[in-house]
Amino acid sequence: MDINKIVFESSEKLLEGHQGFVSNEIVVYPITEVIAGTLNKVKQVLFPGYFNVVCEPKTHEKCINTILMEIYQELSDEFEKVLPGSGIAAKLIDRLPDIQQLLNKDAQAGFNGDPAAKNVDEVILTYPGFFAVFVYRIAHFLFIENLPFIPRLMSEYAHSLTGIDIHPGATIGEHFFIDHGTGVVIGETTIIGNNVKLYQGVTLGALSTRSGQKLAGKKRHPTIEDNVTIYAGATILGGETIVGKNSTIGGNVFITQSVAQDSKVKG
Repeated sequence: MDINKIVFESSEKLLEGHQGFVSNEIVVYPITEVIAGTLNKVKQVLFPGYFNVVCEPKTHEKCINTILMEIYQELSDEFEKVLPGSGIAAKLIDRLPDIQQLLNKDAQAGFNGDPAAKNVDEVILTYPGFFAVFVYRIAHFLFIENLPFIPRLMSEYAHSLTGIDIHPGATIGEHFFIDHGTGVVIGETTIIGNNVKLYQGVTLGALSTRSGQKLAGKKRHPTIEDNVTIYAGATILGGETIVGKNSTIGGNVFITQSVAQDSKVKG
């Protein structure tokens, strides 16, 4: 058996069969590990002092500037692979203060909504729900900027660490909190208002995906209005399904029709 011949023939077949090749040119995709590392740097500048960034008080601003430039360079390199000349990396850097304010409200919602939390710092440092929402806020901005691939790479990175699956296309308001979080699924066309709280195992999904790509771009996932609490294991499906404001959805219920505001739904 000639291993050199086997390797050569196998290599040819693999290259021919790889869909990433167009006109014999390699399509270079973004690197997940680089995206993940850059997200951690973004976390450092959004929450200075929390995540292993040691900056002297006298040079604190210069230190943050240095990290921001690293973020810009790393993201620019990755963004260029999928959308050359977009300038989206600079737009993201410009938007970070606004995203920081949203996340501050999310962290406060986590503290307010969980008597087990000792302070807001604990939410920021340790809560998987908060980390998943942090990644979502970044990924959502890139999604609405129509950046290919990378928003999903970010959301799946958070999913792999937390068990929380938030599609970057979902629309989520202020003061959002996911308690515990494992098994939460939030679909692409979900709309969530302000002051909404979810527990573990909640699914905000589509009624059916059998039509596949025929449903692309259509509202498939529910709308959750302001001040709604959804308890563990609840499943709410369908693009026309609306949970009215100030409602409470009990655990393990299965909902495919709209719920009036100020309602309490029990299994």
